[in-house]
Amino acid sequence: MPYISLPRAEVYHEVVGSGEPVVLLHGGFCSLETMRPQLECLATRYRVHAMERPGHGRSVDREGPFTYDDIVADTVDYLDALGLEDAHVLGFSDGGIAALMLAIDYPDRVRSLVAIGSNTDPEGLIDEAEGVGSKSGLPDASGDSTSLVRRIEEQMQTDYEQLSPDGPVHAELVREKLARLWQDEPHIPLGDLRQVKCPALIMAGDADSIRIEHTVAIAKNIRGAQLCIVPGATHLVMMERPDLVNTIVVDFLVGADASPSRCANPAPNTN
Repeated sequence: MPYISLPRAEVYHEVVGSGEPVVLLHGGFCSLETMRPQLECLATRYRVHAMERPGHGRSVDREGPFTYDDIVADTVDYLDALGLEDAHVLGFSDGGIAALMLAIDYPDRVRSLVAIGSNTDPEGLIDEAEGVGSKSGLPDASGDSTSLVRRIEEQMQTDYEQLSPDGPVHAELVREKLARLWQDEPHIPLGDLRQVKCPALIMAGDADSIRIEHTVAIAKNIRGAQLCIVPGATHLVMMERPDLVNTIVVDFLVGADASPSRCANPAPNTN
């Protein structure tokens, strides 16, 4: 099995394709299977590296709570283990939050970032009382009752039961750890986003569990960021509209590769 040893964990990962490096970061209670359409599409143009973080997919959980600092640290360790100085980073949900933090704290490691369905603080989440539940992986992830969303959520549960080395009964603990994470974190000041110096694409569904105005604020505070709100999509936009998401992401990455100012320090955003 393709596992890689990091300083604090041994995680499952896959490396496919050839070309410039892209790192995929999945969301909470997800696995690489939820990003399989993106992995397969991007591998036709890029060298795609994708790991399953501890407690997800085929990677064993570790003691203690989940934190975004740990996700970022594991991602940096993963880049180091691969021998990658930098990469394009595409993150979904929790993975998108980690991508934002990575671009702020380790700007030289991120060629470009794509953050899909991500928030900078818990206030960015729509309350269940307003009709939308918490992020992907928990019941009513999107507040949408369509059969497609239900099938996706059921498949995520099935993937966990079939893939997790911790066994199906451990799923409840993972859910509890994720619920605490989403209630307490992240806390990224919008002003810190102005430190992001790489090309950025911020994406969400128009029926996302992240407030649209919150998503807009993230894009507004990153100099030159592209904003994409996908109509008729929820927090699970990558799985609901994979072909559309793939087309948008590839177009963005091609443009990011061609950008002469990709690694330049931008002027502060004064908006």
